[in-house]
Amino acid sequence: MDRALVWDQGTLKLLDQSVLPRETRVVVCATADEVADAIRTMKVRGAPAIGAAAAYGLVLAAQTAPVDPATLQAHLDAAARMLLSTRPTAVNLRWAVERMLAVPARMPRGSRADLVEALLAEAHRIAEEDVRTNRALGAHGAALIRTGERILTYCNTGSLVTVDYGTALGIIRTAHEQGKHIHVLVSETRPVLQGARLTAWEVLRYGIPATLIADNAAGWLMRQGLIDRVIVGADRVAANGDTANKIGTYGLAVLARAHEIPFLVAAPLSTVDFRTPDGTAIPIEERRPEEVTHVAGVRVAPEGMTAANPAFDITPHHLITAIVTEAGVAMPPYTRSLVDLAAARAGR
Repeated sequence: MDRALVWDQGTLKLLDQSVLPRETRVVVCATADEVADAIRTMKVRGAPAIGAAAAYGLVLAAQTAPVDPATLQAHLDAAARMLLSTRPTAVNLRWAVERMLAVPARMPRGSRADLVEALLAEAHRIAEEDVRTNRALGAHGAALIRTGERILTYCNTGSLVTVDYGTALGIIRTAHEQGKHIHVLVSETRPVLQGARLTAWEVLRYGIPATLIADNAAGWLMRQGLIDRVIVGADRVAANGDTANKIGTYGLAVLARAHEIPFLVAAPLSTVDFRTPDGTAIPIEERRPEEVTHVAGVRVAPEGMTAANPAFDITPHHLITAIVTEAGVAMPPYTRSLVDLAAARAGR
């Protein structure tokens, strides 16, 4: 598979990210429940990708729903609630589900086949818009990068977390394709090692020069003058620019500010939640403690040891140099610039 998710003859195929890079496995989902499980277990992950996956999950729900129109709508609503419950922090999930639920609301009453066709068309639009969005975001972000920069990135923000191309890693890909001779420092990203497993796998595929580092090496490398810029993704951006991203992002932002290094967030406008005023209102997902006590399924902590495992943290807007979107680059104050970019995109 060339993409993280593909619709194929009435099923959703997902590249299973829980086993990369050791194994390349495709998960085939024929029901909304199977899509929800794939999202919950991070077989598919990343805000844009899980939004698109949920959109196709609702197509699958309609395909398997009762024919009666009233029962069909109830079935679709139940599937939407199930999908929304899988990962509470990433706002693209809610954005995509709400967009899909608007389809039957604006349709004249018709058959189940009509509804499935309309839902599938909308899911395809969400997927293809994501590809165009990421390429535009990459172009805006690459314009900020100087030749020869050494860029630290965190977690995984490439084609695996989107329908295709990537957000933060999409910026890096574009700069590389422009011949800017960049070098990427890939943070391993504990506890699930998305950087070591997934970002490292992607940069090798794209031929981007890169070095894998332990998460706790970042501050020292900044002190040594070996990092010129930090670029991260986002799972939700509040109206004031506060950003939820993989746990550990906040610490990197503090280090970047201390060393006067630009700290960029790459986020499509669908990740900006204008209904959330600031980061205090963003729910933080708590995941299984086994992700901390085990590495690749092997226990590294002693039996009986408890573990906390918040999946995300909040980076305050004052630590963020700029937020790169598909409509342009937002600069502080974000309460104004993000609204202006959203308005410009809506009016294009």
